[in-house]
Amino acid sequence: MNEMNISFKQGSLPAITPQKPTPLSTPFKAQQSFATALKESLNKVNEAQTVSDELTVKMAKGENVDLHEVMIASQKASVTLQLTLEMRNKAVEAYQEMMRMNI
Repeated sequence: MNEMNISFKQGSLPAITPQKPTPLSTPFKAQQSFATALKESLNKVNEAQTVSDELTVKMAKGENVDLHEVMIASQKASVTLQLTLEMRNKAVEAYQEMMRMNI
């Protein structure tokens, strides 16, 4: 999908100017870029799980944490994990569909 710049001028509709995507020069660089983005995303999911676990343990120990913060962290961790699993399921589904294609 092409990226677009949207600039707002006072009293007018936004002006949308498409930008050309910067192509990666080799398949290796594209693979490395994808791998980096995937690792960063998985690290963020792990971080959300860790924060949720830490707040839950603090609450269980009776430390001074707000219940709503614990619940919010827990829900964030849950939602990010569910999203990750659904993305994985879609990727596996797409792979299986490609493997069924006749050449």
